Amino acid sequence: EMDYFVQRFVDHTIGGVVSSLEGVADMHDVEVRINGNDVSVSVNADDVPLNDFAAAIVGNTVRGMVSSLKGVESTEKIRIGIQR
Repeated sequence: EMDYFVQRFVDHTIGGVVSSLEGVADMHDVEVRINGNDVSVSVNADDVPLNDFAAAIVGNTVRGMVSSLKGVESTEKIRIGIQR
């Protein structure tokens, strides 16, 4: 479980990164999925195309945040969903 600070930090950080991606407008539902080196993002159930640079930025940012959380042993597979 994440406390309020961590929830808001993750929400705002991922929201900021995803909103800067090309073609992203209103964000109601955001999902970031990482499986090894594969990174995917969907906004409002639509996949957002990522080039290699964008995938690396999103993946490394999310891995960095998640790896800092207490009790996290691996960041090989991550799924984060945000509903606003």
